[in-house]
Amino acid sequence: MTADLDAIETKLTAARAKLILDKPFLGALVLRLPIAAADPNWCPTTATDARKFYYNPQYIDALSMAQTQFMLAHEALHCALSHFARRQHRVQHRWDLACDYAINPLLLDDGLTPPPNCQVMPDYLGMTAEEIYPLIDENDDSDTIDQHLFDQDNQSGGGQQGKAPDRPDNAQQQSGRGDDNTQRDDDRDQHGDKPLDQQSDQRNGEGARPMEAETSRAEQAPHDDDREGRGEPTPPPLSNEERQTLEVQWQQRLAGAAQQAMQAGKMGGSMARLVDHLLQPRLPWRMLLARYMTAMARDDFSYMRPSRREGDAILPSLKSAQVEIVVAIDTSGSIRENELDEFLSEVSALKGQMRARVTLLACDSSLSEDAPWVFEPWEEFRCPTRIQGGGGTDFRPVFEWLDQQGQRPELVVYFTDAQGRFPQYEPNYAVIWLVKGKESVPWGQRIQLN
Repeated sequence: MTADLDAIETKLTAARAKLILDKPFLGALVLRLPIAAADPNWCPTTATDARKFYYNPQYIDALSMAQTQFMLAHEALHCALSHFARRQHRVQHRWDLACDYAINPLLLDDGLTPPPNCQVMPDYLGMTAEEIYPLIDENDDSDTIDQHLFDQDNQSGGGQQGKAPDRPDNAQQQSGRGDDNTQRDDDRDQHGDKPLDQQSDQRNGEGARPMEAETSRAEQAPHDDDREGRGEPTPPPLSNEERQTLEVQWQQRLAGAAQQAMQAGKMGGSMARLVDHLLQPRLPWRMLLARYMTAMARDDFSYMRPSRREGDAILPSLKSAQVEIVVAIDTSGSIRENELDEFLSEVSALKGQMRARVTLLACDSSLSEDAPWVFEPWEEFRCPTRIQGGGGTDFRPVFEWLDQQGQRPELVVYFTDAQGRFPQYEPNYAVIWLVKGKESVPWGQRIQLN
């Protein structure tokens, strides 16, 4: 390494200390992430595996102090937001981009300075990676500014210096080792679950050096020949046990850091809203929709005096009242047919549980000519064979039609991307917006579809 590691470590320590003072939320998270110099052959910029902050000394040396703070906070937020545990079935590269697009606008909004070639999409401010993912083009080959070392392939992008080189043989070796790892408390063990000197013989000569667990900085001071080495090799991927343990640890750290920052009055609004959303129990949209719809059901016990022919005793009896629900569908062209079918099948299943009479309306800039479709409680709720649509989006015709008909339903469920003209005033009945995408709604209850 040509860069002076002592000077680089001092720079990183100073950047971390400034974050703690100026941005206590981010500083508390960065403090939880041990710092390690990495082999430049696999780490052109910075990286994280939720265990450590890995950095290329030459890259950090070229950054300003403000840009260094940005990269420290960037990696810490990947961990705190549990991006390493939330990918599920999603394509890794698109997920990596979504994670960066979720983090970078937050940091920019919080006053931090991004380094060169940093992907910042201001429109995604306040959105989660899950909400951003479907908005990214499948053929988007943009590079992330860092590397996300969470999965078995470890093939995340590598910033302006290009992507990390493919190493299929090495990835297979790492995959084989990952499930054998056991997670230790990373507050006590900074260097993972397996000594790196035991892995160096499988690293194709990448120059790993032995690392000891949780030593002081003086004890960790490398010898001269170590200073001339390449830094730490690519870490092994997370095992399932490690991923689950780290997710719990980082959620606890996120909650603690947020509480301290809010008490100090030093937490931005966008960051606070996202953290509050992530710390709430995450329920799928089907469960949320079921919760609101079943809350409308009016089954209750009645003590009304029965007919004389039924006897003199007054016993409680269960009375069910029919619920009036209006389902409106945005047919402007942004809703896919398979998404529409999934939504309607879910409403149909709920309808059968709550004695509901459902009126279906389809609308783009105006109501469909064939609307409305009315389904009695005993009828199956299904999508009509022909729905007119494909134009612009205007939500007002649905509510104007309800006013003209003199209807006041218990609930209106509107399936849309929320890109259109809303009525100026909120109606005096409950409205749920089931939203695909990132748009907000002026009133009513918003449920995220993605």
